[in-house]
Amino acid sequence: MKRFFQISIILVLAISGTFTYGQAKLKAANRQFEDFSYLNAIPLYEGYLKEKNVEQPARQEALKKLAYSYRRIQDIRNAERVYADLIRDYPDTESENYLYYAQSLAGNGKYRESQKIYSKYGERQAADLRGKRFTVSYMDMSRFYRDSSTYKITYLPINSRQADFSPMYYKGGLVFCSAREESGAIKKVFSWNQTPFLDLYFVADTAELRVQRGVPGASALGGMSASNSDNAVASIQPLTKVEEFSRILNTKYHEGPMSFFKGEQKVIFTRNNYNKGKTRESKDGVNKLKLFSGDLVNNAWSNIKELPFNSDEYSVGHPALSPDNTKLYFVSDMPGGYGGTDIYVVEYNNGTWGSPVNLGKEINTEGNEMFPFADENGNLYFASDGHEGLGGLDIFYAEMKDEVAYRGVVNLGAPINSEKDDFGLITDGNRNSGFFSSNRKMGVHDDNIYSFAKSCREMELIVYDAASKTPLENVDVRTIVNGENRDLRVTGIEGSTKMCLQSESEYEFKAIKEGYQTNSVVFSTKSNSAQKTQLALYLDKSTGTLLRGVVKSEVNQQPLSGVQVTLQNEKDNTKQTVVTGADGAYEFDVKPNANHKLTAQKDKYATTKEAFDKFKSGKSNKQFQADLAMYGEGDIFKLNNIYYDYGKFFIRTDAAKELDSRLIPLLKKYPEMKIEIRSHTDARSSDTYNMQLSDNRARAVVDYLVARGVDPARLVSKGYGETEPINECVDGVQCTELDYKQNRRTEFRILAVK
Repeated sequence: MKRFFQISIILVLAISGTFTYGQAKLKAANRQFEDFSYLNAIPLYEGYLKEKNVEQPARQEALKKLAYSYRRIQDIRNAERVYADLIRDYPDTESENYLYYAQSLAGNGKYRESQKIYSKYGERQAADLRGKRFTVSYMDMSRFYRDSSTYKITYLPINSRQADFSPMYYKGGLVFCSAREESGAIKKVFSWNQTPFLDLYFVADTAELRVQRGVPGASALGGMSASNSDNAVASIQPLTKVEEFSRILNTKYHEGPMSFFKGEQKVIFTRNNYNKGKTRESKDGVNKLKLFSGDLVNNAWSNIKELPFNSDEYSVGHPALSPDNTKLYFVSDMPGGYGGTDIYVVEYNNGTWGSPVNLGKEINTEGNEMFPFADENGNLYFASDGHEGLGGLDIFYAEMKDEVAYRGVVNLGAPINSEKDDFGLITDGNRNSGFFSSNRKMGVHDDNIYSFAKSCREMELIVYDAASKTPLENVDVRTIVNGENRDLRVTGIEGSTKMCLQSESEYEFKAIKEGYQTNSVVFSTKSNSAQKTQLALYLDKSTGTLLRGVVKSEVNQQPLSGVQVTLQNEKDNTKQTVVTGADGAYEFDVKPNANHKLTAQKDKYATTKEAFDKFKSGKSNKQFQADLAMYGEGDIFKLNNIYYDYGKFFIRTDAAKELDSRLIPLLKKYPEMKIEIRSHTDARSSDTYNMQLSDNRARAVVDYLVARGVDPARLVSKGYGETEPINECVDGVQCTELDYKQNRRTEFRILAVK
């Protein structure tokens, strides 16, 4: 694989010296090796090793550097051959050569042999967990093939005869990295492997990409790894609608993986340390990678800026934005990491970047982690050669909570992963379909882009009346996956509902029907690999009460996912807990004759509590609805009917009613809540006057609240003047009095909650 992030980019032209004698060949080979021109170094080392009477220290050096050169240009078969010679003839060689040999064996599908070498590496480097991890992992390879029949892999017609990789969604199409030479211009050549530098390209319609063209037999790969099901690719019909993404973003050096903000008007992308026609190098003469941002203005990318945590001394690249655009994941070899390249996260808030934080040893290893992607649920995909895998880079998945992989790291297995390099995956929140990159043999040359689609692993659940054994219609079936509420389905006339299951997950199916006692059944796809399963669930009649509801955001009344809802029986202190899914809903069976307390908790939201008096026993078919609303940090609420006399800022009597009835009770209910009072004016009068007037009005509200017992430390006031109108009534525009009034508003913004 010839991608550019491994890890520094060297911008030195290859030196093409040719020498005929042994020592001269070795000297020339070493010169090419030191200049990172591995492709040029290889024939010189091979020629030297064929010379007669080669001295042993020099032969060992040549074998070591030759094997490493093959490794760097991803010629794994030759790397295995040379490492085998090196370790056979020089068993005392550095321990890293055992690691590279084990990786080469795995990359060629020789897992038993690789296991033995990993074991030897572990004996030499006990502190490096890769030796132990891979030795144990290769004892049983079945877990890597558990879902191999679930996915269909398709080679894409956008691939060229150079490297194509790292796709990203954009405006219904894909932007991707490529070393293709379609511009017609003479391109610089990357000395590492003599291939053109990378640029960004675009294909407009992903629907067309899912149609195979000219690849015989490229379908679901079953239980085989990619290389065991290689298909000859004699002729590929290229997609003609591939175009250069941006001549402004593309330069004569490398442009690489990118990520787009919501709305797709702003991009973050990887590039060599090159901007505004100037290149910069590290102290040791290496041109590193950096992250840059750009804005889409009038359909052209402009305002190209470096991100503030770049450095000339180490590389930063491979950006991936969280779904809410508040976090950026990226890859770097900066000092203090765990291995070659690590994944970091940095906060982004209103145009300001925080300080990067390493994601820790749960994600990062002694090897290389790269190509992160955050799906719509905020969970992380990335490539790694340090976690146990099938060989080379494998793609992994981690459910994230507070930037911690709280359920560990999961290898996606075959056929998405192979013994070659697999990386750069993008997908939807359920991993039903997506795209990824690989240098498996299915492709024509080097890295190629593939699509994948998941077939349904079907589960049918049938709900029966426990007494009569007849199917029950209109039963709500709540699906709980790994402890989190997901979808809510309803049984049909035959008492059944069907769904598709995801791999490596723990399921609970909870059946809920008024007049019946709630019951559930569990199922694990970790231990059961059947493609089709049927479960039965029986419900007994109940005289209890069902408590259910929906948790919503107070600011927009939209359901909130990820809320931990707990119902506590205050008589016996028993608790029931669920985590809401996308519909924000929860359901509990309530025991009679006891008081209950309902609590809803979510990070950066104020905890909401509700108390319920005793539910009476003996009353059947009872269902109680208790919807909850939560206040979150950053939420902005308009205060209605906050009036001021023209040009004045004193709180009027009619305005005080809103503060007394709404804001003061809220601050009393949440004593840890801190808010900002925000005042706005219309566009009449000067900017300076309006800013001062709005400042005074905001302070007047704060003074009113403080006078009624609110701690001033919980309050901030700020005037915004006419800077944030909610309509088109700006300077120079004539509006009605009603339109002007809409802009004269007072709001409060939640700054902090507990």
